Amino acid sequence: MSKQITRDDILPMERYAAIRRDKAREITAIKRHRRMPIGPEAMIYFENYDTMWRQIHEMLFIERGGEEQIDDELNAYNPLIPKGRELVATLMFEIPDRARRQRILGQLGGVEETVVLKLGDERIPAEAEQDVDRSTADGKASSVHFLHFPFTDEQVQRFSDPAVEVVVAIEHPNYQHMAVMPKDVRTALAGDFD
Repeated sequence: MSKQITRDDILPMERYAAIRRDKAREITAIKRHRRMPIGPEAMIYFENYDTMWRQIHEMLFIERGGEEQIDDELNAYNPLIPKGRELVATLMFEIPDRARRQRILGQLGGVEETVVLKLGDERIPAEAEQDVDRSTADGKASSVHFLHFPFTDEQVQRFSDPAVEVVVAIEHPNYQHMAVMPKDVRTALAGDFD
């Protein structure tokens, strides 16, 4: 689904508050089939219209910025909705212990440039969102990265072929892990292509 979220899609906050719990359950069910771990520290969440619709509403609800905040949230999150021939993901390093998190992220500068989706023997390198630099000059990575995986028409067909293995890998020298994409995730993501 490549539809963009517009101001017309934004609910008044009192109306959103009334459905917030139901939406949270609904999106949790959707996300269950749109995420996968990559190694012990990283989780990749594949985004779509529904996940970004809720994210925008949550930001508006929590921050209470009113009308002035809406355009900022639309500009921040619309780029994370797949545009027909791509998958879009949030890569998160989920490390609860603060000291350990700082130590690990301190060694992962540029990790966003090392993520790849493999279709059999074909590689689709991730393109990092360019909104802000997610790695510092001294080599520390952010715990959150936004990634685009651009597909050709042929790659979309291969992605839908159950005989072709799909793997997501992080190939950073200090974090080399990969995971085969589960069938339920592949099925959910196939709907992101127009």
